[in-house]
Amino acid sequence: MGLAVSDGPLAEPLRVIRYSDTRVVAEQIKKIIEEEKIKKVIVGISEGEMGKESQNFSKNFSEMIKIPVETSDETLSTQEAQILSREAGIHQKKRHEMEDAYAACIMLQNYLDFSS
Repeated sequence: MGLAVSDGPLAEPLRVIRYSDTRVVAEQIKKIIEEEKIKKVIVGISEGEMGKESQNFSKNFSEMIKIPVETSDETLSTQEAQILSREAGIHQKKRHEMEDAYAACIMLQNYLDFSS
């Protein structure tokens, strides 16, 4: 799961969390929210079965934390992240390690651009 943050109009990649249990990742994200003093969470929703899982995660997660949780379309954010990171000359290993965070950054930036 890729994470990105914003403290103003620009999003930036934060990190990638590898997980097998959504409850564990939810606790990790909750800690990050507290550490970073995050005021709103945007969950990317894709298409198909993964989109349903993301929607369920969003609902369950919003009950767990005390800040607003919204959803945003993340369709094609991974492909866009791959293209942009190649164009930026980011080394292949780094691109692979951070791909989900770059995609989260693009999704968050789109949200910021179109919600203001």
